[in-house]
Amino acid sequence: MNSIERFYATLNREPVDRPACWLGDPTPAAAEKLCAYYGVKDIDELKKICGDDFYAVEIPYHSPTCNAIFAAFDWYRNGSNVDVEHRTLTADGCFCDCEDVEDAEALDFPWPDPEKYIDPALCRKLVDEAPEGKTVLGMMWACHFQDTCAAFGMQTALMNMVSEPELVHYVDDHIVAFYLKALKIFLEATKGKVHAILIGDDIGGQNSLMISPKLVAEFVIPGAKKLIELAHSYGVKVIYHSCGAIADAIDQIIEAGADIIHPIQALAAGMQPEILKEKFADQVSFCGGVDTQELLPNGTPDDVRAKVRELRTIFPTGLIISPSHEALQSDVPPENIKAMFDETNMVY
Repeated sequence: MNSIERFYATLNREPVDRPACWLGDPTPAAAEKLCAYYGVKDIDELKKICGDDFYAVEIPYHSPTCNAIFAAFDWYRNGSNVDVEHRTLTADGCFCDCEDVEDAEALDFPWPDPEKYIDPALCRKLVDEAPEGKTVLGMMWACHFQDTCAAFGMQTALMNMVSEPELVHYVDDHIVAFYLKALKIFLEATKGKVHAILIGDDIGGQNSLMISPKLVAEFVIPGAKKLIELAHSYGVKVIYHSCGAIADAIDQIIEAGADIIHPIQALAAGMQPEILKEKFADQVSFCGGVDTQELLPNGTPDDVRAKVRELRTIFPTGLIISPSHEALQSDVPPENIKAMFDETNMVY
């Protein structure tokens, strides 16, 4: 099997020669350490030799103040929200003092137009650079719930979801419209060349959802469903991301149409792989499972290999083996990542 065949078999929960595997999206410091360990010049070369089945493409977004689509909105109206290393959802955003939709409209926020800042030709160029046979994954993100929290400041946003839902919908609707337009530009430009996109929102804490399933249904799922339906209309599969303990929302994510749920945060409550397999394995596939909180930073290569063998036993198919957070940190020894790939790539 090549990587594309392995991806589709995993997604459809069909037999595979060995599990699909994804490195994720390492931080610059982690990528530098990995490249030095493997003796390669960059992350693309690393993925060619380590056994990664995916070629991830960040949607190229370049505005006068921002070079990352997940930081496209300047909620402080001073350019400060473009710092992707230190931005926060908790600081008050410019909608924090709005009491109703009329206040929000009066604010006259400059909603960005992705058509101005996404170059279709560059989208095609980046996708065309994928090695033959690799699964091309568009990193769309489209974190509309998180953006809405940042627009108000998280505490205010969560209170408004209960006390002023129409105000929250006003902001969220604009954000979802932005991501829908951006996704359409990307999919049109790369038609037939992209196999999957990654979207999502972090809605889980370590022990439970951050908001009730009822609020998830009102403020998270509708936007996700629109994005998933658009991707599916182009024949593109969707990996839906949320960190944390999201077991109580998985039914809704499946109903929204997600093909794969990422990342199985291994130590979060209710996210044990054997529980997920029992409850959901005939409805959706998963990605993740190799713990980044304790195992990868502090375990030995033998510990990592043992975890991969356990995951392969629980999920003979239907699981893309990957770190349980896509943004691999620099505290993970490279030899543990090599152990993850080496054990995953073995054909039993």
